[in-house]
Amino acid sequence: MIPRDDIQRQIGTLTQAQRNQAFYKYKIIQPYLQQQDTLVAVCKKSNISLRTAKSWVSIYHKYGLAALSRKTRVDKGKTRYISSELVELIEGIYLQSPHLSYAVIFRQIKNYQEEKGLKYPKYRTVCNILSKIPKSILTLAHQGTKSYSEKFDLLYRREAQRPNEIWQADHAKLDMMLLNQMGKAQRPWLTIIFDDYSRGVAGYELSFTAPSAMKTALCLRMAIWRKKDPLWTICGIPEILYTDHGSDFTSLHTEQVCIDLKINLIFSTIGKPRGRGKIERFFLTLNQLILCELPGYTKNKDINAKLTLKDFDILLKNFITEYNQREHSQTGSSPKQRWEKNGFLPNMPETIEKLDLLLLTICKPRKIMRDGIHFQGLRYLDPILADYVGESVTIRYDPSDITSIRVFYKENFLCQPVCQILSDQSIGLKEIQAARLTRKRLLHKRIKNRLSLVDALLNKTRNHKGEYITTIELPLKTNKLKMYEADT
Repeated sequence: MIPRDDIQRQIGTLTQAQRNQAFYKYKIIQPYLQQQDTLVAVCKKSNISLRTAKSWVSIYHKYGLAALSRKTRVDKGKTRYISSELVELIEGIYLQSPHLSYAVIFRQIKNYQEEKGLKYPKYRTVCNILSKIPKSILTLAHQGTKSYSEKFDLLYRREAQRPNEIWQADHAKLDMMLLNQMGKAQRPWLTIIFDDYSRGVAGYELSFTAPSAMKTALCLRMAIWRKKDPLWTICGIPEILYTDHGSDFTSLHTEQVCIDLKINLIFSTIGKPRGRGKIERFFLTLNQLILCELPGYTKNKDINAKLTLKDFDILLKNFITEYNQREHSQTGSSPKQRWEKNGFLPNMPETIEKLDLLLLTICKPRKIMRDGIHFQGLRYLDPILADYVGESVTIRYDPSDITSIRVFYKENFLCQPVCQILSDQSIGLKEIQAARLTRKRLLHKRIKNRLSLVDALLNKTRNHKGEYITTIELPLKTNKLKMYEADT
């Protein structure tokens, strides 16, 4: 007879198969229970023995429907013919690092049991014991805590409840080879700022330089301010900026900017970059939908870089605009629609000049000359500068485009003078520096060639400083014959 406590315990723990089994037995004896038929007739229709039918009726009356299910064996899944200590020994040997093969473990167990004069388990039994060890334990024992945490730790995913509540920022070195200013193939870095609620891209920064506080500032500037493209509407100051522990994100400047803009800066756990799967998914989508079809994709067999950084920047901007209008599989709407839902109005800075004062950290002190402001060998002019000739000012500029600079006088925005030489084009500081370096190398080479020609013609030599060494020609020493007195 089944104990009452066991039946009560099983009611809440029945599997779907057990419930189906209990319901199947009940349907057989139901006509008898409802006095619609005799138990003998029920047995004939269902082709079961009378003894079995009586047993089902008795169990149902005493313990209810749950008792009709077959009770699960307590030792199910356990080895009944070997001791628990031997099972633990087999598992312990396998959990050693590096782990041994099943065959080696079987031989060790066999020798161990034979030395004690005991019966050893079969090879198949040892394999069954080892195959039932949970993967989580194997991962922790063989691959360490970090791998275990990445695969089996319970995660808490932050979910934004409204637009601009949480922005995520991250860098990635793209699987793409582009032509740099020197015409050589180089992999670019991409910084992305991602709105958690809408799953849309708020801003990006693309360049060959490694992640830095300046790149983050430029990316934030683009993300916060309104875009020229009317289809790209995501903008504003976020409530939370969620990043990893990169030095560019943990820099004092980034912290100060977030404090000034009232942004709560939150970092992921060191060594555990979790909760940023959405932005990492965007990088994967970028690889699958655009990079793999372009020349220079590093995972292709034939890597042939043809695109420049400017060419790829145009393609990337078009892709992001299209991405923000494409329906997302999880939200059921496009990032643009979700961000604009219920007429959301973002919190915006007063002016772009005040935003630049916070974000554009590259600043240089300059003095306004009569012909304008001199910077990097270029001259910047604006009519407003006429009233401030001789005054000391601070200029701020975007390293990716120095066609114009922003001038601040006593921490107030004064004007935005333009270099007339570069006014029709966008030239970065890196391009000018590279061009200057190339020019200097050519001049040094020319000078070296000329000097070597002079040395060859004049038969002169130089020291390590490049100075001529004066050589004094000494008269040849002649050996005189010694003459004896008898020879004179």
